Amino acid sequence: MEPDLFTAAAEERQEKDPAGSPLAVRMRPRTLDEVVGQQHLLKPGSPLRRLVGEGAKGPAGPSSVILWGPPGTGKTTLAYVVSKATNKRFVELSAITAGVKEVRAVIDGARRATGGFGKETVLFLDEIHRFSKAQQDSLLPAVENRWVTLIAATTENPYFSVISPLLSRSLLLTLEPLTDDDLRGLIRRALADERGLKDAVTLPEDTEAHLLRIAGGDARRALTALEAAAGAALDKDETEIALSTLEETVDRAAVKYDRDGDQHYDVASALIKSIRGSDVDAALHYLARMIEAGEDPRFIARRLMISASEDIGLADPHALPVAVAAAQAVAMIGFPEAALTLSHATIALALAPKSNSATTAIGAALDDVRKGLAGPVPPHLRDGHYKGAAKLGHAQGYVYPHDLPEGIAAQQYAPDAIKEREYYTPTRHGAEARYADAVEWTRKHLGRRRS
Repeated sequence: MEPDLFTAAAEERQEKDPAGSPLAVRMRPRTLDEVVGQQHLLKPGSPLRRLVGEGAKGPAGPSSVILWGPPGTGKTTLAYVVSKATNKRFVELSAITAGVKEVRAVIDGARRATGGFGKETVLFLDEIHRFSKAQQDSLLPAVENRWVTLIAATTENPYFSVISPLLSRSLLLTLEPLTDDDLRGLIRRALADERGLKDAVTLPEDTEAHLLRIAGGDARRALTALEAAAGAALDKDETEIALSTLEETVDRAAVKYDRDGDQHYDVASALIKSIRGSDVDAALHYLARMIEAGEDPRFIARRLMISASEDIGLADPHALPVAVAAAQAVAMIGFPEAALTLSHATIALALAPKSNSATTAIGAALDDVRKGLAGPVPPHLRDGHYKGAAKLGHAQGYVYPHDLPEGIAAQQYAPDAIKEREYYTPTRHGAEARYADAVEWTRKHLGRRRS
């Protein structure tokens, strides 16, 4: 039996007996207006609206769509809605288990359905990035001849994972992670909707907050956990899903952490102070609490970049590049994999030698500037690249350090008001010992002595 016949039979059973389907399936939107999130794709006149025939007066658009986004953001849902809105058969395949044989069977079935019943087909291919180039090539005839409307989903960058001929024939839509407000609306709809839990249970604020955290922006995960917790509550003859019930059901304790309250700042502060104190285990503990509570990984990465300069500085000049690289990686991959990158950076920073000399140096310099200790730039350092500069004495008498054997010229660089100030006091921790030697040598050759 062909894969599309299995899908059609399952869909028919679902429509006849929706109560027997999982909550995530029952709450699947039937129209684009019911879709949660992705408002940038759902505006009037958007390509997605035109794909389902809303306001489309011009020529037909592409018959292939690639949906790129994180798990649980609605890729399968959008494919299903397109098939319903256009009254087309919906066939779903996964690139993990399907191959060219299965794809050809669906395409052959689609051609027969079109010819025999006038019913066009939407082929939803999940995780297309797992298909080889040859397997993706097998889709091209169906796309070019419009035998099917192909909707392919991927969590990987399609510019790297999808062949150019298919990409050029497709409408690429990028899905964004669902926000807490998106998921909150979905959860509350599922609690009340006739297709959902029909007000059989209520969800207190603390339980809802924990459900949002463990969902991690994944609508399917949120509804699956909600359904399990609701079943557990009703088994106890309870009409309210207690936090403890949700914790037991998903086997995941609620972390006491408010992303907008004291815990947010207290735990973040403890993370940085543990790194500063070189306690790698404590640092990892606080990092884990932030991750588990659903903290924005970009916020954590920013704090690590600050720590690299504030508390490590020149004692390990590689610390800041490590933190910056971590921030860039986090922005590209997101959770859950970003936890590994944040752990990598946290361990490196916690175990690095420490120095706050860069912090105290700029602090002292800023303090003097704010007190008005600035003064004019010495004449020989001023810009001399304009007519008349020499008459003003600008850039006259400047000694070019590269012309000297030791590469350093004993001339005044600072304004008179602060020419005796020494802002930088290096430590001899780690790599900064080299800077300590360097600053002692340069001050000596500049004709200055440390105060």
